[in-house]
Amino acid sequence: MWACILAGCLAYLLLPWYAVQDTAWYEVLPQVFGPAEAANGIWQAAYQGRPWLFAGAAGLIVCALGALLPPGRAQGHVLALGGGVGLVLLVGAGLLIGARGWSVGSFNTMFGELPVNQFGMGAGASVVLTMLLMLAAFGIARQGYFKGDLFVSAAVLGCAVLLAVFIAYPVSKALGGAFLDEDGRASLSAFVARIATERVWGLGCLAGGVRCGVAWNTLVLALLTAAGTTFLGTSMALMAERSGRRWQAPMRVLALLPIITPPFVVGLGLILLFGRAGVVNQLLENVFGIEPTRWFYGLPGILVAQLFAFTPIAFMIMRGVVQGVAPSLEEAALMLRADRRRAFFTVTLPLLKPGLANAFLVGFIESIADFGNPVVVGGQYSVLSTDIFFAIVGAQYDQGRAASLAWVLTLFALAVFAIQRGVLGRSNFTTVSGKGDAGIPMALPDGVRRTIYAVVLPWIAFTLVVYLFAFAGGFVQTWGRDYTPTLAHFRTAFSLEWSEFGLVWAGTAWNSLFTTLKLAGISAPITAALGLLIAWLLARNAFRGQGAFEFAALLAFAIPGTVLGVSYILAFNVPPLELTGTGLIIVLCFMFRNLPVGVRAGTAAFKQLDRSLDEASLMLRASTFQTLRHVVLPLLKPALVAALVYSFVRAMTTVSAVIFLVTAENELATTYIIGRVGNGDYGIALAYCTVLMVLMSMAVALVQALVGERRLGRRKTAAPTVAVPAP
Repeated sequence: MWACILAGCLAYLLLPWYAVQDTAWYEVLPQVFGPAEAANGIWQAAYQGRPWLFAGAAGLIVCALGALLPPGRAQGHVLALGGGVGLVLLVGAGLLIGARGWSVGSFNTMFGELPVNQFGMGAGASVVLTMLLMLAAFGIARQGYFKGDLFVSAAVLGCAVLLAVFIAYPVSKALGGAFLDEDGRASLSAFVARIATERVWGLGCLAGGVRCGVAWNTLVLALLTAAGTTFLGTSMALMAERSGRRWQAPMRVLALLPIITPPFVVGLGLILLFGRAGVVNQLLENVFGIEPTRWFYGLPGILVAQLFAFTPIAFMIMRGVVQGVAPSLEEAALMLRADRRRAFFTVTLPLLKPGLANAFLVGFIESIADFGNPVVVGGQYSVLSTDIFFAIVGAQYDQGRAASLAWVLTLFALAVFAIQRGVLGRSNFTTVSGKGDAGIPMALPDGVRRTIYAVVLPWIAFTLVVYLFAFAGGFVQTWGRDYTPTLAHFRTAFSLEWSEFGLVWAGTAWNSLFTTLKLAGISAPITAALGLLIAWLLARNAFRGQGAFEFAALLAFAIPGTVLGVSYILAFNVPPLELTGTGLIIVLCFMFRNLPVGVRAGTAAFKQLDRSLDEASLMLRASTFQTLRHVVLPLLKPALVAALVYSFVRAMTTVSAVIFLVTAENELATTYIIGRVGNGDYGIALAYCTVLMVLMSMAVALVQALVGERRLGRRKTAAPTVAVPAP
């Protein structure tokens, strides 16, 4: 408590209250005690005509008086009052007073025009608001809520505010446009008119027509993708963990190849294979005389591309779940005279249900929100994400229609989320407890092993072929015409020169590469930590509004990246959060766009951890934070690796979510690549993709080396088959 109070007071005195654009920190800090824009909160309130800023200082003083009281309900009331009232008054003033005075026009008539205004909040305001929120949370815990645990109370309220501010608020601001007519008036009929059309819900393809509505196209594609990625990811996880150690390293590398691939590379590789002028069609024409067609463009092409893109996510989720299955349960089934096939289908497979459900949910939501693959290989097969994109950036610029279609995507995601919760229900899937379990994982049944090999090995071979074709373009002179080997594209993008001033990064791609590495490196660990913390809150704590809390954490996945980027512009282009044009808004978009994978991977892992592990640590007088750090986190290493790897790689390769947020100062690798593709410089674009893949592979290896493997005290070799004599 005293640390929060001290931090809030220091922020009032030593940090600029408002954000100062395009100015370095060493230039800003000396101005905090003066009349400039960078003045601290106390100076702004006392000398620059903004007395409402004293509300936060008063809240901190009340909290300091409360901290002097003995722990109990009385202290809780004072802390909640000081922190809550100070927070509400500061936030209210920030929303009501903007860059032009009153944000509500009628207030000018009621109270008169303000002589001063407000800009977006800066470091001082951010720290003070955070400390007031923490103190209010401590007060709520002191009143008996959250079982009196200060850490749990602060974590729940802190995460809830983050989800509300950076997911619910901007998304609701964007989706609210669905209920506005062309004149900006609220109208439910306008929403109905936009979505109740043949273009959205038509079933012409079932009656001999050309195509069905985009909603049905999206739903069918998402269900096929989710089922396919879950099956392939589970097969890969079983092959890596239950088919001998020789498969673990190759599977780990090959399964992660698609996820570290920059956008459109797999699509181009598939086009080179199956496009009208691709190798397969040329082969069919030369050997069998079959005329080349565009059969691959549409549902087959999008489905294959999405299976490539999203199977690694399912593999990372399922690998940790397969590792967590207790060998003692399988051994018990074998001792009761069940053969390996029956033990697998009655014991092992049911224990994988949390991972299967989470992998299916993530695959479904990723599919409906995917934009890049349908654009590259979709052809005439329209889906909701592409329609939303063209509604925003096309000549029509119909934000209301884009918001209405985004509502359909959100409802699809909500329906699958509800079905998943219904399937899992309140079943118990605990397999990692405090008891020793050094058993040997059961070898896969022969039929299951052969089936997995028959599925996974051709898929791996197919993956290697696609990548071979895709990345050949970076090492040839002209894609599709002149295949003379060359490194000219790499020299153009990444050349280094020496001058009288030393080393010069002369390549055209260095600036975007350094910016992307910096922003992705900042966002990835924060995303993983926040995702696992939310998963722990959902799995180990019960509180009111838990269902809405969980759905808010998944909402960013249900919204297409394009809509999320536009919603950030609409929400954070004006005070109190004026972030547009900064690197911070890109980091925040990365964080909350990739947050759901950490939440789902952590949730699946927590389903297997016995609560007695947490309870034993707490009974030995460890705090909740110590229990998380020393007991829970070491058992969550697969989920931690999945969250870190996915958040970093997706931050490096995302396009749609940040395409409207980048600026000349904050150009990203993907926007550079898209610009080169638009200019026809495919060689430079693919050379850049090759460099990105090497860097991301090194980053994945570094994350796995730093985090390490989870140690469950189990032997790795498969158990030999023991013949059980007949009774």
